[in-house]
Amino acid sequence: MKNKSTLITILICFFSVIILAQEKQAEIEFETNSIDYGQIDFESDGTRVFKFKNIGDVPLVFTRISSSCGCTIPKKPEKPIEPGAEGQIEVNYDTKRVGIFRKAVTVNSNAKTPTVILRIMGEVLEEEEEEEEEEVN
Repeated sequence: MKNKSTLITILICFFSVIILAQEKQAEIEFETNSIDYGQIDFESDGTRVFKFKNIGDVPLVFTRISSSCGCTIPKKPEKPIEPGAEGQIEVNYDTKRVGIFRKAVTVNSNAKTPTVILRIMGEVLEEEEEEEEEEVN
């Protein structure tokens, strides 16, 4: 009987430790999940930044950040983001592609919500005709 009580006590302690360990997680909070470039000039700077904070209890580690096409290049933080620290994900859209765009960037991490979708949108205007005419002359 005494062995059963000891075994039950050990099991309760073991599962309590597992449950407590699972509660501590990284948690990512973005300032915004979408960026509207608006109308931008052909070949202008296509870089924008998504700022975030790790509001969790353990370091935030990004496992993968990918985009919906090759025209959008995200850059992930290489080092873990400590609890309470801020960071950023840089996204560069190829502004040599004229027209309206809507792209998604998928962020995978060890956060409580392991997958987050960030969105960019805007319109790249056509190259100005004056520049083209000057090249012809």
